[in-house]
Amino acid sequence: MSSTFFIPAVNIMGIDCLDEALDAIAGHGLRKALIVTDVGLAKAGMAEDIAGKLAQRDIRTVIFDGAKPNPSIANVEDGLAMLRREHCDCVISLGGGSPHDCAKGISLCATNSGHIRDYEGVDRSSRPQLPLIAINTTAGTASEMTRFCIITDESRHVKMAIVDRNVTPLMSVNDPALMVGMPKALTAATGMDALTHAIEAYVSTAATPITDACALKAISLINANLRQAVADGGDLKARENMVYAQFLAGMAFNNASLGYVHAMAHQLGGFYDLPHGVCNAVLLPHVQRFNSLECASRLSDVARAMGVKVCGLETSQGAAAAITAIEQLAAAIGIPRGLAELGVRTEDVPLLAANALKDACGLTNPRTASQAEIEAIFKAAF
Repeated sequence: MSSTFFIPAVNIMGIDCLDEALDAIAGHGLRKALIVTDVGLAKAGMAEDIAGKLAQRDIRTVIFDGAKPNPSIANVEDGLAMLRREHCDCVISLGGGSPHDCAKGISLCATNSGHIRDYEGVDRSSRPQLPLIAINTTAGTASEMTRFCIITDESRHVKMAIVDRNVTPLMSVNDPALMVGMPKALTAATGMDALTHAIEAYVSTAATPITDACALKAISLINANLRQAVADGGDLKARENMVYAQFLAGMAFNNASLGYVHAMAHQLGGFYDLPHGVCNAVLLPHVQRFNSLECASRLSDVARAMGVKVCGLETSQGAAAAITAIEQLAAAIGIPRGLAELGVRTEDVPLLAANALKDACGLTNPRTASQAEIEAIFKAAF
């Protein structure tokens, strides 16, 4: 069985690499960029700073700061309208997963006809998107380098999973110096998002030796650095290690895909507008407990990567140790203990479960679940 490995053509990372990246952008001959970001980064002046640096390289810009925490169809449409009005020939996303996903939706629709809803699912587009450069300011989603684009359809209260080779950015930029101002809670949530990516990719039915290597190294780096990154956001070494960890996790899930954690978390985000990383963190141990009947050996490997001594343990014990390690890490960095703390209602569980089973991310989960089993996992996470 063949497999294809997707990754942006150019990936620039490391402390203070931003200027090098901007020089590389200028080398592509682009003339006018739509900078897609959020209100917070715009108010902080980061978008204007990037725009000024690009102007020095003869690239004009216009700033769209309408990317919401869970970007919606309306956000994509508003950004697309600005791009067309301003005659931009490229898009630069600045931020975390939300601006990157919004920018992907804009770039894809700019070159493909129809509506962003038309591209829900796997490889539904026919043309490459407008050139997209993704400058990352968080260490978790890996959206700056993946072929995944998650857009909220507010009319259906669901997150659409668009998995398309044509939304892979042309270039990704990861400068840890841009991440030192991340609040503790955001550092924790995005870090657990990266851990979820790595674990789901490792137990995925589409895993390969390449994605396995990326996933296990990511898990090890996250376990060794996330606590410190949360405790001291100015620790550049911890930040840089988290950059490499989330990028490796992105390489893993971008090619091995994900599982029920993401399929279920997408519903929580779409229905309640909850932060994606927190939803993943709360659901992760419960989904892996369900999966452990099918992939105990793989979860035992996860435990080893998280520093647990599993030598001499049965694989079922190793799997249980992995789940405990996940829960301990989440507790140490202040992740909410359950869905009840997030305002999720038990009466909504049947609808959430039904929608989760339609999500493309669940297709590669190692154990197939029924509606009743997904509902049980949701309820266990309360």
